[in-house]
Amino acid sequence: MTVRGAALLGVGAMVGAGIFALLGEAGAVAGSAAWISFLLAGIVSLLIGYNVVKLGVRYPSSGGLFEYLLQGFGNGRLLGIAAWLGYMSAVLIVCSMCAVSFGDYAVSLFVSDGGADWWENIFTSAIVVAMALVVVVGPQLVAKAQSLIVVVMVGILGVFVVVTLPSIDLDKLSFSSYPSVSDIVASVALTFFAYLGFSVITFAAGDMRNPANDLPKAMNRALAVTTIVYVLVAISVFGTLTVDEVVSYGPTAIAEAGRPALGDAGFTMIAIAAMVGMAGSVVATLYASAGLTAMLSEVGQFPPFFGRGSRLGAKSGVLISAGIVLVVANAVDLSAIASVGSACSLMIFVLVGIAGYRLRSATSASAALILVGIAATLVVLAFFVVDTFRNAPQTFTAIVVVGGLAIVLDLVWKRVRGEAPQ
Repeated sequence: MTVRGAALLGVGAMVGAGIFALLGEAGAVAGSAAWISFLLAGIVSLLIGYNVVKLGVRYPSSGGLFEYLLQGFGNGRLLGIAAWLGYMSAVLIVCSMCAVSFGDYAVSLFVSDGGADWWENIFTSAIVVAMALVVVVGPQLVAKAQSLIVVVMVGILGVFVVVTLPSIDLDKLSFSSYPSVSDIVASVALTFFAYLGFSVITFAAGDMRNPANDLPKAMNRALAVTTIVYVLVAISVFGTLTVDEVVSYGPTAIAEAGRPALGDAGFTMIAIAAMVGMAGSVVATLYASAGLTAMLSEVGQFPPFFGRGSRLGAKSGVLISAGIVLVVANAVDLSAIASVGSACSLMIFVLVGIAGYRLRSATSASAALILVGIAATLVVLAFFVVDTFRNAPQTFTAIVVVGGLAIVLDLVWKRVRGEAPQ
């Protein structure tokens, strides 16, 4: 995996999971200040990314974040609970959400209203199966696929911004219409979900020739490109549509924003970019699941059928993950899933930050920068939890349930295994 390939892998994972799927939900919380929320989330991601890169250079592994937790906390209960929590939030939830969004856009392009529900399931399932096959072939095909995906997606979004930005209505972006600072900060937890793909880059460290040189470059390039894309697209959309329109259009808000300047062709163009972007997120997430599940199986935190020695073959983790995603994407209501995934992922990154602080002498990382990253993550998480508890109790309950499920899965597996790893 080259620097370019890893950076494109990250951009594809982030942009696909973020700007298309989340713009409406971000607008519901941050209003037309969503662009500020995306900018702040990018800064938080950069702070977290500093620690993650330092750990990745010192401990290059296809296990990514969970290798760092293993090094920082040992092979015990904490790693097990975090592993199940991370697997559910950063793999299953992200991948399912992107697959469903792909189905939404595909239906809007290719199918009339009649029979749309059936076709959405078909398109959703097809993209999961297709991207799983790409990952099974190997990292070189993943890198090539992501290169094509990112070039097409970013190119189309670039055209959208160039055409739309000059004609935006600045009154729609007026500071007087922005919500409170606390609401904007709380929304960062949601828009942070749009950056979760940056962690996928760490899973590529084990496939890099020179992680010490390549990983930092790939991380910085991916985050820089993604943040610029998010901010410009958010300004273009909220400068074209009202907040209510963005929220009502949901996943297709960007495509609808392209209509005034480009007509139906604009909608079609953005819909194609969205489908390509969602495909990129699915393939990147499934790629990460391969190394993640293999590493956790090897250290005893996941059942052996997730590992390379499974009867399903060396890519068993990908096949199992794809199978679960097919069920979740087609059978579960994912309306609040981004919030759940984002909150759980923030918890994981707090633990990764603490692990990085404990390992700072081995990684030569700056203690101050690590602590700033931890503090920023905790602030965003705290604002989000309070806001969700007050305004979205069902989502808050879902977060608690997912956290509890991670504890139960770890407990059950340890009992089945007979002895928790030390």
